[in-house]
Amino acid sequence: MAADFTRPGSLYGAVDLGARKQALEAQARREAAARNPDAAAATVVEVTAATFTADVVERSMSVPVIVEATVPRAEQVQQFSQTLEKLAAEAGGAWILARADVEASPELAQALRMRAVPTVYLAVQGQLMPLFEGPLPEAQLRQALTQVFEQLGVELAAPGGAEEPAEPPLDPDLAAADDAVEKGDLDAAQAAFERLLAREPGNPEAKIGLAGVGLVRRTQGLDPADVLGRAAEQPGDVALQTQAADLEMLAGDVDAAFDRLVGVVRRSAGDDRDRVRTHLLGLFDTLPADDPSVSKARRNLASALF
Repeated sequence: MAADFTRPGSLYGAVDLGARKQALEAQARREAAARNPDAAAATVVEVTAATFTADVVERSMSVPVIVEATVPRAEQVQQFSQTLEKLAAEAGGAWILARADVEASPELAQALRMRAVPTVYLAVQGQLMPLFEGPLPEAQLRQALTQVFEQLGVELAAPGGAEEPAEPPLDPDLAAADDAVEKGDLDAAQAAFERLLAREPGNPEAKIGLAGVGLVRRTQGLDPADVLGRAAEQPGDVALQTQAADLEMLAGDVDAAFDRLVGVVRRSAGDDRDRVRTHLLGLFDTLPADDPSVSKARRNLASALF
């Protein structure tokens, strides 16, 4: 059955080649920042007791902040600190590293209730929580931060990699996918996006396209009035709430869809909570990573999770 990609408010009317190009350029900027030594300066800030509120607590309202409470002159932590800076640069602004010299600001160490140097904390939406104590090898540190940011739906750039061209030519599979989208051929669009992903894992254009295909598939045969009406009466029905969010997304009511699922995350627990969180992250994928609605929803999700 062919999908109606041209219906008013459909995400396939908004997620066009221009939006996909913006997503690709945003990804290229993040990768360039990771390769640029000056990028670390933009993602690492030195904090003191006097600046902690502004540089950590307030800043965490818009971007996650990893706080490294340490003694920079200690040789045993210097390599760890350099690794943290490296990962912050790789993230390209997805999170900020705040380094606190607790030897210079002993009152800060007391306020943080430190027991070991270094101690690493996460600040998100104004809330500070400890992550781990003591220096970790790079592999373990990368894994620990990846797990934390996966919960928030924040993608971290992979180390290394070749630079993307500033103006990449239109990929033949992408062209085929866009042609299929225009014709409403769901199967052909999915196949083309999957071919592109097989050749270029993580390609943002293919990721957006496949997520959109999945959204359209899930909403086929659903009666919006019926689903939204029952969802209003049954706020605890996780399956119904995710269907309602899908329909809101397809109708172009993106913020309503995101707010709905963040609300379910706040009210649920266990497998239901994780199922809704995963579904919400999937809806994020239907839009460019730097879309303002996605950024806002990520902050709200972080608040709901932590």
